[in-house]
Amino acid sequence: MECFHWLRHHCQQLVASDRACGWYSTDSLAAKGQQEACGAAAQGRLGGKRRTVIARRGPYQAEYHDVSKEFQGNAIRTTKYSLLSFVPMNLFQQFQRVANLYFLFLVLLNWVPAVEAFQKEITMVPLVVVLIVIAFKDALEDYRRYLFDKKVNDNLVRIYSSKQNAYIDQHWQDVRVGDFIRLSCNEIIPADVLLLYSSDPRGICYIETANLDGETNLKQRQVVTDLPLQGSELTPESFYCRIECENPNYNLGRFRGYMEHSNKVRVGLHNNNLLLRSCTVRNTDTIIGIVIYAGHETKAMKNNSGPRYKQSRLERRLNMDVLWCVLLLFAMCLTAAIGHGLWLKRWIDPIYSIAEQISPTLAGFYVFWTMIIVLQVLIPISLYVSIEIVKLGQIYFIQNDLALYNEQLDSGIQCRALNITEDLGQIQFLFSDKTGTLTENKMVFQCCTIYGVQYPHKENGVFLVLARCKAGSFTTTTQSPMAAWHEKAKAGQDTSNVGLTNPSDQMTDVLQDKGTQGDYCGDDNAPHGRAETLGVSRQALEDWASGLYESRQMAIDDQLVYEAESPDEAALVHAAQAYHCTLRGRSVGGLTVDLLGTAGCLDIHLLHVLPFDATRKRMSVVVRHPLTGQVVVYAKGADSVIMDLAKKPHTPAGEGYSNIREQTQKHLDNYARDGLRTLCIAKKVLDEEHYEAWLKGQLLAETSIENREELLMESAQRLETNLTLLGATGIVDRLQEEVPETIEALQRAGIKVWVLTGDKQETAVNIACACKLLGPNDQILTANCGSKDACEALLQQLLSEVGGRDVGEGLSRPSDGENVASSNSAAGDFILIMDGQTLEWALKDELKGGFLELSRQCKAVICCRSTPLQKSQVVQLVRNHLNVLTLAIGDGANDVSMIQVADVGIGISGQEGMQAVMSSDFAISRFKHLRKLLLVHGHWCYSRLANMILYFFYKNVMYVNLLFWYQFFSGFSGSVMTNSWILILFNLLFTSVPPLVYGVLDRDTPAEILMEWPELYRASPNSKVYVSSTFWLTILDAFYQSLVCFFIPYLAYAGSDVGVLAFGSPINASALLIILLHQIIESNTLMWMHIAVLLGSGVFYFVFTLLFSMGCVTCSPPTNPVGVETLQMSQPLFYMVCALTTVTALLPRVLIRALLNSMSSSFAKMDKSGPKEYVERMRWWNRTRSRTRTLRVSADDPGLEPSDNLMVS
Repeated sequence: MECFHWLRHHCQQLVASDRACGWYSTDSLAAKGQQEACGAAAQGRLGGKRRTVIARRGPYQAEYHDVSKEFQGNAIRTTKYSLLSFVPMNLFQQFQRVANLYFLFLVLLNWVPAVEAFQKEITMVPLVVVLIVIAFKDALEDYRRYLFDKKVNDNLVRIYSSKQNAYIDQHWQDVRVGDFIRLSCNEIIPADVLLLYSSDPRGICYIETANLDGETNLKQRQVVTDLPLQGSELTPESFYCRIECENPNYNLGRFRGYMEHSNKVRVGLHNNNLLLRSCTVRNTDTIIGIVIYAGHETKAMKNNSGPRYKQSRLERRLNMDVLWCVLLLFAMCLTAAIGHGLWLKRWIDPIYSIAEQISPTLAGFYVFWTMIIVLQVLIPISLYVSIEIVKLGQIYFIQNDLALYNEQLDSGIQCRALNITEDLGQIQFLFSDKTGTLTENKMVFQCCTIYGVQYPHKENGVFLVLARCKAGSFTTTTQSPMAAWHEKAKAGQDTSNVGLTNPSDQMTDVLQDKGTQGDYCGDDNAPHGRAETLGVSRQALEDWASGLYESRQMAIDDQLVYEAESPDEAALVHAAQAYHCTLRGRSVGGLTVDLLGTAGCLDIHLLHVLPFDATRKRMSVVVRHPLTGQVVVYAKGADSVIMDLAKKPHTPAGEGYSNIREQTQKHLDNYARDGLRTLCIAKKVLDEEHYEAWLKGQLLAETSIENREELLMESAQRLETNLTLLGATGIVDRLQEEVPETIEALQRAGIKVWVLTGDKQETAVNIACACKLLGPNDQILTANCGSKDACEALLQQLLSEVGGRDVGEGLSRPSDGENVASSNSAAGDFILIMDGQTLEWALKDELKGGFLELSRQCKAVICCRSTPLQKSQVVQLVRNHLNVLTLAIGDGANDVSMIQVADVGIGISGQEGMQAVMSSDFAISRFKHLRKLLLVHGHWCYSRLANMILYFFYKNVMYVNLLFWYQFFSGFSGSVMTNSWILILFNLLFTSVPPLVYGVLDRDTPAEILMEWPELYRASPNSKVYVSSTFWLTILDAFYQSLVCFFIPYLAYAGSDVGVLAFGSPINASALLIILLHQIIESNTLMWMHIAVLLGSGVFYFVFTLLFSMGCVTCSPPTNPVGVETLQMSQPLFYMVCALTTVTALLPRVLIRALLNSMSSSFAKMDKSGPKEYVERMRWWNRTRSRTRTLRVSADDPGLEPSDNLMVS
């Protein structure tokens, strides 16, 4: 299929052999036949689904009604329900949950007379309460969405009216596709609009897309070219054009189509012509456009996905344990059914029977379903609702943590995924981007190399003026570049080597020698210059340059503000400004540059911009040289790409300019080792014939709707060949504050940190050293391969090298006085560093096993030159095959796929817009906030939620078993020893609120301790709270307590004439006290709110039962509870039984808890030996358990102390 597309594209280019197929100007069309041929070719390229847009108020009214039938209006509706549909739709959505369907089945089952256990109304209470609570929450959220929709739809916009022949105010919801709308500065765009007119004479419009993607920098949009009335305000009656474009889609960065004029000439449309809904018009007085997409068909609405939903690992574990509870319920009911059948067979005249004259088998079958109704509490229907409430409370406290607030940016943490807070406490692998995540992404120009000569650039404001930007020797003339060009042109000489020079004769000579010295990176082989012979000291040179810069800067700082799409571009423009090459203006078709030494500003005609993409890793511009008139291609991009595209230049004359490629590569390596970001710059001069030939294919690609990206990529690659290398730049990007401390803390917490970056290997290693990811005793494993076979062999070699070491080498239990931390630092770990090409081979099915095995032996992995796709593939590989919980963090659009693939995705609101934030589960402003988010909030959220879930299982199983034990004394008849209202409300009301407060406010460890000792993240007793063993221990504890709670009252009242309800009264009261006090034992912190809720629950139970006993006569037929509770609570035996039962049930848990706290490595031991000794012992224990392979070797980095060991590569 790819070959077919390739063949079709090339055939289309061969067919469009005449320039007339360029749809940019009617003057270029030679004849009508050529127009028709081009139109036919374009029609063939369009194929597939598309839409035709015609002006609604134009001359084609009849045709408009035919093509606009399927177009949506501009009114938006984000609500789920209406007044009529709320009840049925909400019930339908709620009953999609299995738990709700289960309880609905129980309600219907209780209506069957043969198995009826309670009153029909009573069994409906739990389900109705849950449905009403969730329905109220859904209705409140939907009403808020309705108010927002109404506010948006009622906004006003000026729409052209053919009746009034003017633009009139109408609501946004009245806008339709094909309408002409008129917008002014600071107005919000109501729909996706094709820009047809701008009051700016250059035909451009500025928009702010903050409402769409969070980016506050202004973006340019361009009026459609070659409009008949371009330059004057558009009149809708004179608009005779037809628009063909792609169907609505969610891609914000792409728009493909063409506009066909009345003379059949077609103009290509692209993304720069489209104004998207929700953007704001800036710095433009008036614009006019035609609506292309409206309402829910706009790109903004198609990208409005709402909050993200992910299922946490704890929820998956919860679902499995609910199934175990179902099996337990089935076993209990089956036991009761078999017991009842045996009971009926044993007794000739049984007292307990369901009906007369039925077989024991049928009676057992009825009892089975009766017990399903009686023991329904075993399935925690309220648990899922409680978990949602607890997570909302946890998110509230996370978002209001002042430690996660960035005062400089006035932004705090954003929790976009509401249901994975507990996963923050179980992270095992962390994948991080470098630029903008670990670093500031605030670029400062540091140095550059031009034709093999490097020039430093001081950060403190002392700038050295570049004397030349092109090949050839430095000139010392004071002649301006324009005059030099004219003189050479008159003499018939080549004007391509005319340079831009400083008018100072003496300073130019000094700077030439200064640049030739190249002392930035300590090159001892560089030739010495003539600064000393001229008698000019370095300090005098710097003072002169500093004064010149400051005087120049004072004149321009007040009027120039640069806004760039990337911080790298901004750094280059500001550096050029420092050297008096000032960008004064930028339009769609050109730019204005103020250059020192020229008479006035230079106007440079910008012909084409080939934007950056992750595949090409470069961008290019095609300009017409202002002096020579030649067409020149300038390209900048990654050195690995530009170096391959650059031809070997002819060595220019003069000392220091030989071996340009080698010198430039050497400088690039030095820059990378110093941690600088590098860019290579190259050029190519085109003759007119080659440019015209390339232009045909470029215009063909721009006007294509299908496969437009592939055609544009192919066109750019044809142009960017045989480039002439000009030089390279080095830009510094500082680390964010507290990044080394954060990474060190995360590694101490047992989290493996991987860095996935697109930078050079040397740069990544330097940053890794700076942020303490790579220690002085760590061993670097370098994997750089060019083929699959070589990669496989290298992986095997590295695995054998790592596996050949003794795992326990150098690990011996230290004595009490020995410092474990120091012994740990003496033994290093493995750090795997891999480039993008090798990573591509390692991700193949045949090699990914070896890659994973090798990476498991490493403390950290650094992947350099990795693409966005490779980042996501690495995260997915580790997550799926190692079965670990992963976290990905990044700040740019190239990190989105990685963030979405990880179990937890975190976006940083930095300098590269908000794409990463909008795709993330959590958003923070600084990398250092990750430390508290994981070590404190993650630890708390997991511990709280896990303990709360276990507590829910415990109290449900404990209470249900009381009913089960009673069956052994009631002939397994399904009867109960308490009234049905108490039974149903016991778990629904009396014991449901305390776990919520516990799940939101409990703190097992203070935040200060968790921050100071990250080892507690993985080594504390609470790190594995909710696993299979703890679940079954909780179930066994619940069985034990239920036995005590049932049989102590049974033995106390044995032989008496107490009734069934009177017998159940102390059992219910004891169960309540045991359950509430059990939570006090398990709680780590008791706040006043927690104590108040616990006391309130107990008081509420006793008040309710007393009132129920005093006034309800027929509430629980056939039993009569009147006076039962009042009589029981007036007898001392009731309180003695409750006290003895409570103490006996809880005593083993209290003793075991005290024993564990005294024997385990807890804070009791920390108080005796001190926190430092405690953490040292903990580190020794973790190392002996993990058996990490370590070697005492050093990293191959000039900034670290060398070691006698060799680096494995």
